[in-house]
Amino acid sequence: MRLQSVLLFASLAAAGLNAAEMSRGQERLEKEVRHELVMLPYYGVFDNFAFRIEGDQVTLLGQVTRPTLKTAAERVVKDIEGVEGVDNRIEVLPLSPNDDRIRLAAYRAIYGHGALNRYALMAVPSIHIIVKNGDVTLEGVVAREADRNIANIQANSVPGVFSVTNNLRVEN
Repeated sequence: MRLQSVLLFASLAAAGLNAAEMSRGQERLEKEVRHELVMLPYYGVFDNFAFRIEGDQVTLLGQVTRPTLKTAAERVVKDIEGVEGVDNRIEVLPLSPNDDRIRLAAYRAIYGHGALNRYALMAVPSIHIIVKNGDVTLEGVVAREADRNIANIQANSVPGVFSVTNNLRVEN
């Protein structure tokens, strides 16, 4: 009976170690995928990347203004050690001179505001402005709830914007 208890404890400890190792491996993979996507040369404030990892499969999500950025994202993620497959669901935003005008005006309105201009100083600004057919979506992270609200107000003030969806998250 005592031998069975020891064996059961040993197998549970090994299972716990494997779960911890798997968790560390998942965290490492998440960090690497995030790093590779953010380091893409043409990734900017008008693009948004998101991803989901299930085992060794990575699903890429988000929106980009350039088709080449979509293919580059898939390529760099495929090259990460531990990734066996990539499902690329990144949306390429339609070409539109009106959307381009709204992007620039929203950028000026948001990052030109005194409370938000510090976010523009980052290598990749943390407030991403996604414009599709006159609809604006704000993605990213801000430091305070007030910053989230100011960004929303500024985006709504841009002429020609039909609607604003504010998906900005406040960091803990």
